[in-house]
Amino acid sequence: MRSVKHTLAILISAALLLVIWQVGASLIDSQILLPGLTPVLSALVTIMGEGPFLANVTETVVRALQSFLIIVVSASILGVLGGKYPLFSAMMSPFVTMLKAVPVMSIILLAFIWFTSGQVPLFSAFLMGFPIMYVQVESGWRTIDPSLTEMCDLYQIRGVDRLIHFTIPSLAPSLVTGARVALSMVWKVVIAAEVLTVPRYGVGSRMQLAQVQLQTDRVLSWTLIAILLTALGDLLFELVVRLGARAKKAVDRRRAA
Repeated sequence: MRSVKHTLAILISAALLLVIWQVGASLIDSQILLPGLTPVLSALVTIMGEGPFLANVTETVVRALQSFLIIVVSASILGVLGGKYPLFSAMMSPFVTMLKAVPVMSIILLAFIWFTSGQVPLFSAFLMGFPIMYVQVESGWRTIDPSLTEMCDLYQIRGVDRLIHFTIPSLAPSLVTGARVALSMVWKVVIAAEVLTVPRYGVGSRMQLAQVQLQTDRVLSWTLIAILLTALGDLLFELVVRLGARAKKAVDRRRAA
């Protein structure tokens, strides 16, 4: 029952946003400033039927996933080291603080000087998402109960067994939280970087080209596509987390049996 109410609330909220959009478009009455739902949906259908559509979406997805995977792996390893060794944490502190403070646009513009237009989104998203994941993992390691670590040492649980049955479960809440926030950040930064650098293919590139030609309906259509990609990414992430939790429970039950 709760799930039905939750879904209904989401649908009502989405419908309300669409109504506000259509009313605003009718009041402004300008296709350049704010086109209505019909022109935008028509442009969306046209965009999806064009040849480069799949290439544009694929390139953006690949850049986002590459950056996300690099963030998860590097920030998890360095975050554990930072949580375990205070000296290493102190060495990482200026770097992490700097990344959290630097504006996104500054990183994108500097990256555009250093790299090609296709590499800028990947690099920029990594620098923006890394501190989020690192801080979560580092904090998660410090909250691990010391008695659990002593128990692992006492029973000589080491190597892969310790990683699978102690380290990962202990860090799981921090890993999931950090990864979820970092993934949302990655989508935004990748598309923003594509808008500024205009690589050959990419959702952000199409937004920029449509904006230059004052095709607001196409800008909004590509924005809807970006929102859909982000939502699908979040859904897949939640699915992977649930499958991982179920797999762990199944392994634990087998070991107990």
